Amino acid sequence: MTPFTTLTSTAVPLLRDNVDTDAIIPSREMKSVGKTGLAEGLFAGWRYTAIGSREPDPSFVLNDPRYAGAQILLAGANFGCGSSREHAAWALAEYGFRAIVAASFNPIFRGNCVRNGIVPVAIDATLIDTGGPITIDLPRQTLTSASGQDIGFAIDAEAKAMLIGGLDAIDMTLARAAEIARFRDADRNRRPWAYL
Repeated sequence: MTPFTTLTSTAVPLLRDNVDTDAIIPSREMKSVGKTGLAEGLFAGWRYTAIGSREPDPSFVLNDPRYAGAQILLAGANFGCGSSREHAAWALAEYGFRAIVAASFNPIFRGNCVRNGIVPVAIDATLIDTGGPITIDLPRQTLTSASGQDIGFAIDAEAKAMLIGGLDAIDMTLARAAEIARFRDADRNRRPWAYL
């Protein structure tokens, strides 16, 4: 994963509540089991004029040229609800989003974001001045609006460490390799019969 410290970007306003993972990446758009090839299907039901079409719907916010290259998505409450489909986080990341700002997240989706390098910022996005770029500073845990307003946000220590370090769950485990080895050696002495 790419480490995340600070990001300044235009933010895409998709201010809808209860956006579920099937809206983020419809199942018909998941044509592989890998993390690539999903960006084209991101929000396919809203982004294109018809199912199966790739003709952009000009009324959908991702098709607005003002937001080309934006890396921050502003969303409504309960973003990522529905199934535990990790493909939703994969599609968002491949499209280029590094952070999502929403009043709340489905807990499973939130974890999927962290494990895929996307910072889930729990702030009511409707309160943010989006008249220009916004900045997310993960070490300080602040979002700075276009007008300079600083808003703090909470994130648990493990998620913060993973995102800042660009670490996945395996990397986090391997960082404790010495502690694991000590436990295994002590356990082998206590229960030799468990180790063949």
